Amino acid sequence: MFCLVVLNGSFIGAARNGRFSPNLVTKRVALLEKSLGVQLLSRTTRKVSITDEGQKVFGWAQRILEDVDSMHGELRNDASEPQGPLRVASSARLGREIVAPALSRMKSRFPGIEVWLELMDRRVDLLGEGFHVDIRAGEVEEASLIAHPVSDSSRILCAAPSYLSRYGQPNSLADLYDHECVLLRERAEPFGMWRLEGPAGQETIKVSGSLASNDIDVVLRWVKEGFGIAMSADWLFRDSLENGSLVRVLPEWRQPAKVNAVTSTRSDQSAKVRIFLEYLRETMNAPRT
Repeated sequence: MFCLVVLNGSFIGAARNGRFSPNLVTKRVALLEKSLGVQLLSRTTRKVSITDEGQKVFGWAQRILEDVDSMHGELRNDASEPQGPLRVASSARLGREIVAPALSRMKSRFPGIEVWLELMDRRVDLLGEGFHVDIRAGEVEEASLIAHPVSDSSRILCAAPSYLSRYGQPNSLADLYDHECVLLRERAEPFGMWRLEGPAGQETIKVSGSLASNDIDVVLRWVKEGFGIAMSADWLFRDSLENGSLVRVLPEWRQPAKVNAVTSTRSDQSAKVRIFLEYLRETMNAPRT
């Protein structure tokens, strides 16, 4: 019940989603606070917020619930019908374009799985924040986490035909110094530094421009309107390249950016996670229509 209050941000929402009476939820959370000797939630007339102590308890509670769910999974005779919560994190565009459709397909086949997808522009603490899996592009640097490859993706350079007709095609990475670049601030990537691999191996170039955003949809709009050159995932540019609204720039250069599903050792053997990864790979690698 405490976890439901945190996830819903209110006692009323927790009661509704958990199908409990609001009075019962309030009493149980108060009993938990009394037994632990700390205040877990800060209550006002307008909202409920979690305290620092509550955040620690929430992390432990999520792990406890995950262990209970794993126990039920092992004891369940029909292992092909997993049930229970699956909490997934991802960046905004990857989550909307790839992760959400994969979860929809999985939910249609396995209705007993309770899905929570959270989109954010930062790396998550899988255990501390109670997530089973984080879908991210790029290398996984945390030694304590396990990376499950989803797709071999790359970041490429693109621009609108209108921009290239005015300023010309760059012929080398060094030419980008003289071009306007539309910059995207991604989750953990260095801002304004583009590392690419090409005929001369790996090179890093400092780029600049008068337009920048942390939202890829905004960046795509500006690039299509002819404001400059952008670098992002090939799967994201695919439709625009096919319909001619964007043109690839310096096609011999690319930045490897595999899409990985990242789990902790606790979630690595979860049947729900394994099934989700199957649907995720199918969705990621399916031809666009």
